[in-house]
Amino acid sequence: MKIFACVCLLAAVPIAAAAQVSSKSVGASPARAARTSTSVRTIELTGGDTMKYDVTSIHARPGERLHVVLRSVGTAPKVVMAHNFVVLKAGVKPEDFVNAAMDARATDFIPPTMQDKVIVARGLVGPGERVEVTFTAPAKPGTYTYLCSFPGHYMVGMKGDLIVK
Repeated sequence: MKIFACVCLLAAVPIAAAAQVSSKSVGASPARAARTSTSVRTIELTGGDTMKYDVTSIHARPGERLHVVLRSVGTAPKVVMAHNFVVLKAGVKPEDFVNAAMDARATDFIPPTMQDKVIVARGLVGPGERVEVTFTAPAKPGTYTYLCSFPGHYMVGMKGDLIVK
């Protein structure tokens, strides 16, 4: 399994190095977030062959309801370039989580031994697919990491901050 992860990482490094990196922040911007009549704000994220989310920070109020839509816009096969969305609880080291995730292919790289460290997580998407999740932002203000736990993706920058204040 670790060999597979290393091969995926090595194959992906040239793609990531060639990609332009841009980061966006999402707050109450009408172009990226829409309020529905039920007071749930929708955040749209994309991930592709560059192994980056197009949105690297999401601002929320404590207890705010968020609906995250993650779309895969890449072309590489899902077996080598899938993405997921995981928000970690405060104090969890992302490196520890992604290291444990390398051996969790059966659970979409969300390690069962670390479920108690996760606020919300949704499984893998490949080219043209999307996954959605609705959750409540933590009541405690702070910065919470969100990431893709597919092997190698966090290490090259597929991560962001959920900033609650």
